[in-house]
Amino acid sequence: MENIKGIKINKHNKSDRIITISLENEIIDKLIFPFNKFDLTALELKPFTRFTIAKSLDDLTENKLSKLMNSIIRDRSTGCFIIGPQNISSKINDKFLVKLSTAVAHLIGLPNYDSMAGKYYARFHIKHEDKSDSYLRKAYRNMDLHTDGTYVKEITDWLIMTKLEEKNVKGGETVMLHLDDWEHCKDLAEDPIGRQNFVWGSPKSKNIDYKVEHPVFFFDDNMRPNISYIDQFPEPKNMKQGNFLQRLSDALEGSENKIITKLPVGSSVVANNYFWLHGRKPFFENKELSRELLRIRGVF
Repeated sequence: MENIKGIKINKHNKSDRIITISLENEIIDKLIFPFNKFDLTALELKPFTRFTIAKSLDDLTENKLSKLMNSIIRDRSTGCFIIGPQNISSKINDKFLVKLSTAVAHLIGLPNYDSMAGKYYARFHIKHEDKSDSYLRKAYRNMDLHTDGTYVKEITDWLIMTKLEEKNVKGGETVMLHLDDWEHCKDLAEDPIGRQNFVWGSPKSKNIDYKVEHPVFFFDDNMRPNISYIDQFPEPKNMKQGNFLQRLSDALEGSENKIITKLPVGSSVVANNYFWLHGRKPFFENKELSRELLRIRGVF
């Protein structure tokens, strides 16, 4: 990979498929001024401002960062990178990280409208107590491997997950699995039931008033399997579909090739949503537990 001034590029210590991109202090310092030009309300209400801060980031790397990120996330052999400041300082607060995530998103594509949050990104807290209708906020449950956008009409090519804050946390590691590393992929992707249309709904908190139909598995132009799946939202029509989903869930969670890693505060996981699945390990119980995440998902 080409060297980029102010940026360190490495393979992740748990997987050669994941590339780590560390922004050195000189890049972060030079982002402060252009990022301060717009507050979050401006970014939310004026879409063109998001492209302005994206260009500010790319210009600092002589437009090499956007080329690097796109080459990684569109490549089946990688398809995932982790990007963030090399050092966390007082300059890097939650607002800075929302802007950095926004800039990264607009260098790889266009974010979808997030109905849950009512804007192009969503922020959500995970705390000790939870009364929500989704595994997303339930700290002490395993969040099984899944892809995003299973229950919406919009195409979801990629997603960004940024850790904005973490306090009093033990456990809660990020879990990733690339389809080409999954031991049971061929068996399940070639099962005719996996290529049937399934009905996908969503709980009230998602603010989606319709259901969609699509298969779990589909194939790209090179006949390689892609997946669109989350355990909580399919509504099987019959015994065969129900049993297929159980086999799929067991085979994903039982995989010995899952990548389990701790995502540093301030870092973003950016993954291709067609062949990377993601999840989260349970947290250890702590009444003071607090984690805040940001999510952006979109199209190339």
